[in-house]
Amino acid sequence: MSGTLYVVGTPIGNLGDMTYRGVKTLSEVDFICAEDTRVTLKLLNYFEIKKPLVSYHEHTARQICEGIADRIAAGENCAVVSDAGMPCISDPGADLISICIDRGIKVEVVPGPTAMASAVALSNISSSRFAFEGFLSVTKKQRFEHLQAVAKDTHTLVFYEAPHKLQATLKDMLEYFGDRKISICRELTKIHEEVIRTTLSGAVEYYSDVNPKGEFVLVIEGYTPPENTEIITFETALEQVKKLVEAGSKPSDACKETAKLTGYKKSELYAALVNNE
Repeated sequence: MSGTLYVVGTPIGNLGDMTYRGVKTLSEVDFICAEDTRVTLKLLNYFEIKKPLVSYHEHTARQICEGIADRIAAGENCAVVSDAGMPCISDPGADLISICIDRGIKVEVVPGPTAMASAVALSNISSSRFAFEGFLSVTKKQRFEHLQAVAKDTHTLVFYEAPHKLQATLKDMLEYFGDRKISICRELTKIHEEVIRTTLSGAVEYYSDVNPKGEFVLVIEGYTPPENTEIITFETALEQVKKLVEAGSKPSDACKETAKLTGYKKSELYAALVNNE
């Protein structure tokens, strides 16, 4: 008889946030898959749990995940945990879960804290509808495409960010989103928990003098469409590109500038410009 894969949420900082059911599940499974076994070992030691640990991470080979699934299919029960929060949310555990589901293995969730929901609750920014965007790419092209794609999203936007990239990220967001409300949540549930409620321009100014430390969740006000704004057609946007080019702008720069103002994709404008030449 096949075993079960338990998706277990773990604390995002304060170990006291671990649920009773989470502790019970980790105590009863046959083995635990951990993103970083050293981090998970601290959690297990705190609750006096002794279980075999198997490492998984974003570079884990598929055959390793298949081997884990083989053990569960053979009757063992396994818990998958991340370093903090819910596995599979901006986390490589999603691959293991996908393999188990494809093979008909039972997958059960044991909910726990999430930095995303905790930050939205503290943000004082609308929580009725929000979009979780995870981490921005370190590749500039993909990073800018991501920001452009969500710039006109009316939902509250939630991003994760590391301290060494925060200053650059805030500047990029100010450029693509304009000056909006932002809640910067740092080290949630930990000793140095901090929530800064400001604007993107205020955040850029603040972190020009302050060195960011800890893990960050950024909650940003969604786009507010201007009232009574005339709808700009693609043809009108293309004409704007042509005028900028005639005035001396590089085609790529003209398309980028027009894309920011109109919401159309830079690539689409550029392709149309080339085809019309």
